[in-house]
Amino acid sequence: MLQEESDLSLIIAQIVQKLKGSNLYAQLERQAWASLQRPEIKLESLKEDIKEFFKISGWEKKLQNAVYSELSVFPLPSHPAAPPEHLKEPLVYMRKAQGSWEKRILKSLNSMCTELSIPLARKRPVGEQKELLNKWNEMGTDEPDLSLFRPVYAPKDFLEVLINLRNPNYESGDSLSFRTHLGLIQVPLKVKDIPELKEFFVELGLTTGQLGIDDSTQVPPELFENEHVRIGQKVLTQQDSAAAQQYIRQGSPTALRAELWALILNISSHPEDILYYEQLKTNVIQHDLLVDSLIYKDVKLTASNDDYYFVFEDYLYQVLLCFSRDTSVLSHFAYNSASPPKSYIRGKLGLEEYAVFYPPNGVIPFHGFSMYVAPLCFLYHEPSKLYQIFREMYVRFFFRLHSISSHPSGIVSLCLLFETLLQTYLPQLFYHLREIGAQPLRISFKWMVRAFSGYLATDQLLLLWDRILGYNSLEILAVLAAAVFAFRAVNLMEVTSLAAAEAVLADLSTLKVMPLLQIFLFATVT
Repeated sequence: MLQEESDLSLIIAQIVQKLKGSNLYAQLERQAWASLQRPEIKLESLKEDIKEFFKISGWEKKLQNAVYSELSVFPLPSHPAAPPEHLKEPLVYMRKAQGSWEKRILKSLNSMCTELSIPLARKRPVGEQKELLNKWNEMGTDEPDLSLFRPVYAPKDFLEVLINLRNPNYESGDSLSFRTHLGLIQVPLKVKDIPELKEFFVELGLTTGQLGIDDSTQVPPELFENEHVRIGQKVLTQQDSAAAQQYIRQGSPTALRAELWALILNISSHPEDILYYEQLKTNVIQHDLLVDSLIYKDVKLTASNDDYYFVFEDYLYQVLLCFSRDTSVLSHFAYNSASPPKSYIRGKLGLEEYAVFYPPNGVIPFHGFSMYVAPLCFLYHEPSKLYQIFREMYVRFFFRLHSISSHPSGIVSLCLLFETLLQTYLPQLFYHLREIGAQPLRISFKWMVRAFSGYLATDQLLLLWDRILGYNSLEILAVLAAAVFAFRAVNLMEVTSLAAAEAVLADLSTLKVMPLLQIFLFATVT
């Protein structure tokens, strides 16, 4: 009990400290001072009167949403004596593996730098700055020569690292249950089984209305859809982040989705947010980074060739180039197992006072990175709002898909959950694919790393991301990946090679996400 109270006090203190540096705190302070002029504010009951004013004027709700937003990303409390690296990742072997992976990425980046004789960063000449500013909204028409640039790494490179991950404590005399796991991921992490998943995703049950199922043409809208839209409008009127998160577990109506996601992520368009975005844009105009070419290359290789997303090419450049300059992203490394790369001023290698983070946001883009942004372009057409939503989605969710950690939403746990579900509940299929050299994870990994972006039809992808936001978890990605294999099981049982299995699962664009998830979790598996 005392420990719980101590943990709670620590969380409160840290959240208060975080909010004190926010725009909201300054706004609340201004409102409190302004309220002193109001006749209903009495000196003898000052504290209660100001609290009542905040409640009536809507500022209390804004404060509650800000606290709820912080709690959604806040790491679980650790022992007061635990070092900071335990907050990033409690398992030593995971931290070491992440450190080694980062060294490989940096080696790849530095070798590209050396081979192409291109600096990591340079100031653009004035003429080049003017040219970039003039074509800011049509960067997709620019065709720079990117033939010599290559992605720093692709998902399949990352998978090989995860396959070789081992807990040294299990090298000799590992437990029987762990030895029976025949998948590629060989680390002992606790993942949910089907009964636990049913309990966690209870709102996806067969008796609960779902957008993605109950809004089909066969179901009269008055049975579910109309009422669900009405409740959604009420949630937006109330401006309650927690209520929006609960509501969206049943899916979001298309017309309300942009506002609901912004409410859950606690994003609102204040003038200072637009100004901040413009400052990032100025940084892009003034300085050219090597990672800019990696961003260009990635967009050209992925989104530009996608039937759904090619029209958003300009938006993707704008958002990703600004993202690379955003130092506020660095704060998420406090709870991310990764660490931001450092660069040193020439001739000062190793001297910390001459070190800077590179890129400024600490995130080196990889092949497919731009696909985290692309689906959001369907919802947000104002660049600064689109940017804020993507940044918040990244620091809450997407970073976990390309860093090595033991977190339940981390990519290692997702891979293990996927393999465990297949091995436990579809053993014949799992063993068949394993025997022919088509380990299921080699096919599904790329889906999960991209959160299925670029693989599902956009309407289905947005329904899936509704649930990621609603449950504040990425575990649904692993469940969906297993459900796809279950859906195509009959065809997969007939294949005799990895290439044939990949061909069966090459096109997911016709799949309906919610029926697949419901059937897999609540109908076929016991």
